[in-house]
Amino acid sequence: MASRPELILASASPRRLALLNQIGIEPEHLVPAHIDETPEKGELPRKLAQRLADQKAITAQHKARTMGIAANALVLSADTVVAVGRRILPKAETMEEASECLRTLSGRSHRVFTAVTMLSPSGAMRKRLVETRLRFKRLSAR
Repeated sequence: MASRPELILASASPRRLALLNQIGIEPEHLVPAHIDETPEKGELPRKLAQRLADQKAITAQHKARTMGIAANALVLSADTVVAVGRRILPKAETMEEASECLRTLSGRSHRVFTAVTMLSPSGAMRKRLVETRLRFKRLSAR
């Protein structure tokens, strides 16, 4: 009987781990893939989300193999991009950046693109991209 392959989550996000735990999945390894997430010139939001998810999976697989762990593991990665039209909003790291993003979203429609990539030990990739359309109510300055 073949054993179940191990799972590597290519993320340091407690939220991503919690989402997997909610559906009864506990990765054997957490291997965050710290990559440059800067959009390429003219890159569309959906393409950015998928490119980053793919790169994170590849980077985490390489890192895991370098560390000598889980040579037969599946690698799961994801990335989320928020966009207003073609404008990609930054991942806010400060209160000021968060406030600026909220001002931009206030009273407007936007899209959230989440890409998920599963990478097999042989390098085969399975991908999924979900687009969610949202509308913010107008926010007061307060």
